[in-house]
Amino acid sequence: MSGTKKFWTGVLWGALAGGAISLLDRDTRQAVVQSCKKTSGELSYYIKHPDEVVEQVKDATTKIRSTVEQVSGDISFIADKVEELREVTPAVTGIVKETKEAFHKEEE
Repeated sequence: MSGTKKFWTGVLWGALAGGAISLLDRDTRQAVVQSCKKTSGELSYYIKHPDEVVEQVKDATTKIRSTVEQVSGDISFIADKVEELREVTPAVTGIVKETKEAFHKEEE
């Protein structure tokens, strides 16, 4: 058995041992049982109503697509504004320099 395989086998056995030891606590055991019951109930429901799962996946996909499109539009808008700033900055810098020079000439 290679060193890597031994490592992962040890990790697996350690996780199983840790899980088993944690089940010695009554509250943990009850929480695990409740969680398993809830999960199996939900799984059973979705097995009986697969069309609902499909509809939920479609809704989630639509929301994700809409969000991606909105973010893409926002990024495009920001990129356009950054480009406008790049174009305007030299002109603004020139105006500021001219104004500064005008004030310095008036002071003299």
